[in-house]
Amino acid sequence: MSRERVPDGQAARAGDRRAADAVVAEIERDIADGALENGAPLPPERDLMGRFGMSRTVVREAIATLTTRGLLDSKPRHRPIVRRPGYDAAFSAVGGVVTHLLRQENGVKTLYDVRIFLEASLVRHAALHARKDDIAALREALEQNRLAVNDPVAFDNTDVAFHAVFYRIPGNPVFPAVHRAFVDWLFEHWQTMTRSAAQNLVYHEDHRTIFDAVINRDPDAAEKALLSHLNKAWETVRGTF
Repeated sequence: MSRERVPDGQAARAGDRRAADAVVAEIERDIADGALENGAPLPPERDLMGRFGMSRTVVREAIATLTTRGLLDSKPRHRPIVRRPGYDAAFSAVGGVVTHLLRQENGVKTLYDVRIFLEASLVRHAALHARKDDIAALREALEQNRLAVNDPVAFDNTDVAFHAVFYRIPGNPVFPAVHRAFVDWLFEHWQTMTRSAAQNLVYHEDHRTIFDAVINRDPDAAEKALLSHLNKAWETVRGTF
């Protein structure tokens, strides 16, 4: 029985993929071992071609794969920058897919519901376990939010900063990375929201209600205030699409 012959071009492409996988594995080891430092530029393509004995096509395919995995930050006409594995890199690597999903029907609402579910748990945790320094961080973030009521850009930034404190309180590095990812993924919609000083004041008072529940060690009240706040904010968010 004769075996179907693989076209030469297809075989060559398969060979390039295997070669690129080998280059990817070597560079991944260099990043993990610290031979390639976080924030450092990747060696020039010509140097990589010489080191691995591979063509420019193979090296570029390897770079594309490493970029997709979040281990390189690649920009046109610039050498890629090494990114040491971390939760931020992991979420960044799927950012393109998430951006596409957000354009689907109910995509933004689906992600927003995840945020609500997570933050409801985080404010409950804060009410039960926040330490003195956590309370101080919340109080400072709340004050900065109050001072920014009349400045839409500053208010958005201080709004993000207030919520970010809750993601830091458990001490788990995944949560702050999740929050930064939420901000990145939803920023396009936040930018198009119209905000008045009066509306900002309402949101600030929501923040104060959440804060008061936390310092009173009342997780039920904290969750109730958070849900009211984010459901109210959703009415503004959904007007952006």
